[in-house]
Amino acid sequence: METETATAPQLAALADTDINWDRLDKVRFHIIGAFLFTVQSALIHPTAVVKTRMQVAGSGLSQMTGFSVFMHILRSDGIPGIFRGFGTSSVGSVPGRVLALTSLEVSKDMIQKYTKDLNMPEATRAGVANGFAGMVSNLISCVYFVPLDVICQRLMVQGIPGTKSCTGPFDVIRKVLKAEGVRGMYRGFGLTAVSQSPAQALWWGAYGAAQHIIWRNLGYGDNMDKRPSHMQMVAVQATAGLAAGACSSVITTPIDTVKTRLQVIDDYGVGRPSVLKTTKMLLREDGWKGFYRGFGPRFLNMSFYGTTMIVTYEIIKRLSVKQA
Repeated sequence: METETATAPQLAALADTDINWDRLDKVRFHIIGAFLFTVQSALIHPTAVVKTRMQVAGSGLSQMTGFSVFMHILRSDGIPGIFRGFGTSSVGSVPGRVLALTSLEVSKDMIQKYTKDLNMPEATRAGVANGFAGMVSNLISCVYFVPLDVICQRLMVQGIPGTKSCTGPFDVIRKVLKAEGVRGMYRGFGLTAVSQSPAQALWWGAYGAAQHIIWRNLGYGDNMDKRPSHMQMVAVQATAGLAAGACSSVITTPIDTVKTRLQVIDDYGVGRPSVLKTTKMLLREDGWKGFYRGFGPRFLNMSFYGTTMIVTYEIIKRLSVKQA
């Protein structure tokens, strides 16, 4: 990928394939990643709080617009209200990010090496590697992130009927373990793993396809005689990430709504909550539109996340290349 006459499909894969795992300084990669991804998380955390509150029964916010909910939280709780759970999320996510990024890069590198000698277009090869890596990374990181998700979302919905009041993350853990044991910390694990792993493959697939389409529309044909500038690379990556996040949010919001309700509500009056009971409750409350509660904030969250995540990810990799 060092030549000046790379084809358009090769350029579509350039952002993901020019810096492989073996070229990275692993310590620097994880330290820089922890810092930059924490900053990124701070920027999008308010949309996650708004989305979560809109999805929970009894909040009185499900019929309001995302902006109205945002203003309601600001008026009632101030700035701390829209950052509920952020401290737990940001600190707790560090080990999970190390796990996720390492598994992503290692599995991607493995598939790229395995397919190197196959008669496969470069764009297809990159798409397969990225899709597989995204799925593997999600499956592995779910073991860590689902309990963290349960804790953070319970902190986000404090005061809503049907939820228990908790003084902090350790109080959440204590109460969940007392009521349900370890199983309670993994509410929604199966739903998350089954739904989000294909969703991650979808995200990376959409990202690669969007990049390819954008490069073609920018006039980078098969016989181009120059490579894009760094600013063009960033712009295309950001736009492709935006498109991928938007597509993913449309498909995954119904599952996310069920998962959120399942993880934060303690009692539906019908015994232990389950995916089936939660789904039936949503249907009774709002019909099929209930599955898209919080869609606006989630759409914004995933679109903005997709944009900032991929740009941040590429910056981290470039800053972490081993010095010659």
